[in-house]
Amino acid sequence: MSDTIIEVKNLTFQYEEDQTSPTLDQVTFHVKHGEWLSIIGHNGSGKSTTVRLIDGLLEAQSGQIVIDGQELTEANVWELRSKIGMVFQNPDNQFVGATVEDDVAFGLENQGIPLEEMQSRVQQALELVKMSAFKDREPARLSGGQKQRVAIAGAVAMRPAIIILDEATSMLDPEGRLELIQTIKDIRQRYGMTVISITHDLEEVALSDRVLVMKNGQVESDTSPQALFSRGEELLNLGLDRPFTSVLIQTLKEKGFAIDESYLTEKDLEEKLWASISKR
Repeated sequence: MSDTIIEVKNLTFQYEEDQTSPTLDQVTFHVKHGEWLSIIGHNGSGKSTTVRLIDGLLEAQSGQIVIDGQELTEANVWELRSKIGMVFQNPDNQFVGATVEDDVAFGLENQGIPLEEMQSRVQQALELVKMSAFKDREPARLSGGQKQRVAIAGAVAMRPAIIILDEATSMLDPEGRLELIQTIKDIRQRYGMTVISITHDLEEVALSDRVLVMKNGQVESDTSPQALFSRGEELLNLGLDRPFTSVLIQTLKEKGFAIDESYLTEKDLEEKLWASISKR
């Protein structure tokens, strides 16, 4: 089996024929099995368009998309789409069931999954996102974070190989974002899913294995979170703030602390500081 689950080659797309420049211009990248890839960039850089092309919701003018060894075509789009779970920014647009349980079961019913297996998958998915106690609630009566958890449960119940999060945490408060990111991390570890995350959230980016930076419809860079965060003030031009720890590390360096790295997680920075203080 190939190490690559998604391969995008020279992808070009534009919404209107008379656009002065294409929305995507010769975009090329790959995603490995089980990898977490974050895609970042300013609004209009082509992030959401890219994942909608991968999911078959849009059709490219030129280029190639290969999913799990198969080139995406009009003939196999429904088959390949079954390998992908997609969670959008606004979960209200995804709800179709009268209750949480009904909503999570909807996709399984469409696939003709036997009742016993369907019930088991729905229960497992709701337990995983900590929403079992809400299974009889109307989705409309849930909080924003709870709605996103249900949307993720619906995607996970389908057991896709790939889960795509299109700004899925952007409407949540900081606590809700952290909880949802942790949920995705747990799901990835449990099922070995490949995760593609379109985001501006630094905690989300920090958890990923690789970061694809998009700018003006092209891939500006393909890098690690650590290398990205080391770009300092340049991050503002990419639609991101500087991470809190990077700003703190710079301040500490100016105060005489010997820290070589430009970015560390909060936990790693804490350990580094304790080690440094204990030597003084």
